[in-house]
Order: sequence, then structure tokens, then C-alpha cells
Amino acid sequence: MRWMVVMMWASFLVLLVPLLYSAIKFFKTEQTKYQIMYVAIAIFVCCITFMGVLKVLGWVMLCRGGIKREIKRLELRIAELSDAVKKA
Repeated sequence: MRWMVVMMWASFLVLLVPLLYSAIKFFKTEQTKYQIMYVAIAIFVCCITFMGVLKVLGWVMLCRGGIKREIKRLELRIAELSDAVKKA
């Protein structure tokens, strides 16, 4: 799962650059027309959305191994109980 963590951080950092650029441009611009461009059309909203999606995807991918491990333990436990019931 290390590759997934590296990929998530790399894409997070790639999306962080345009997010910061558009935020800086938004606060430095005094004309309403350009502020609307930087916020609505440009990068700000898209980057925030993509970063949120990437965080959720990364979390799901990291938790997947633990869930598989728990399912395997449960299957082994059911098999042990089944053998115990057959012997009794």
C-alpha cells in the first residue's frame, strides 16, 4: 500500500500548487470580474474538490488491507467452530 500513499501525496501536492496560486491571485485582485474568474471558473473550486476526493480514496485504500485481514480471521474462526461442532 506504500505506492498508494506515495501516489496520494504526489497528487495532493500537484493540486496544492494551483490551489495556492488561485487563492493568492483572488486576494490580490481588486476587480470583481477577475475574482469571479479565479474562484468560480478557474482552479480554486476544482482543486478543493479533487483534494477531498483524493483524501477519501486514499483513506479507503489504506483501510482495505485491514478489512481483508479481519475477514480472513473471521473465516478461520468460523472454520474452527465448524470443526468443533462436528467433533462434539
